Amino acid sequence: MTDYAARAVRDLKTSRDVFDRALADPSFIEQVARATELATGALRAGKKILFAGNGGSAADAQHLATELVVRFVANRAALPAIALTTDSSIMTAIGNDLGFEQLFARQIAALGQAGDVFVAISTSGRSANILTACREARERKLSVIGLTGATGGSMGELCDVLVRVPSDKTAFVQQVHIAVGHIICAAAEDEATGTSA
Repeated sequence: MTDYAARAVRDLKTSRDVFDRALADPSFIEQVARATELATGALRAGKKILFAGNGGSAADAQHLATELVVRFVANRAALPAIALTTDSSIMTAIGNDLGFEQLFARQIAALGQAGDVFVAISTSGRSANILTACREARERKLSVIGLTGATGGSMGELCDVLVRVPSDKTAFVQQVHIAVGHIICAAAEDEATGTSA
């Protein structure tokens, strides 16, 4: 086996182990179920979902918003979702004029409405701009779903549902975040198409 093949096997086993720990944890499954129920309930009520994160989590926010707006598997009506990580003019203006900590909170102040859902993605649970956005979302009566790593950082008290992946390794936490996001997208699409789970 080459060094690269050995690396692939090692990382795939680590990924599998993280998923196995998540699958074996009833509280993790319950939080995923609660997050899914919260998101699908908001969409059913005509509300929207806002996503935000930094770095790789920003890419995850865009990925998941796309799955809802365009399609996940089935052709169906568009579902309202926005990634707050995509408008470079807004983000640079906020960063320059108000500070990076306000990057997402300011957009929630402009776009968020009571009954919407904010999906806050932070592998550490300590990202200042995500925590500030969670506070803004709660003030504006949005529900908050947090996707984070093993410790949860400071997000617990700011979220209606906190999904903590049982790992402290960013890459592996993000793999599970996307899986959780896909569960939410699949459930939302099932409802939109009248497909039973």
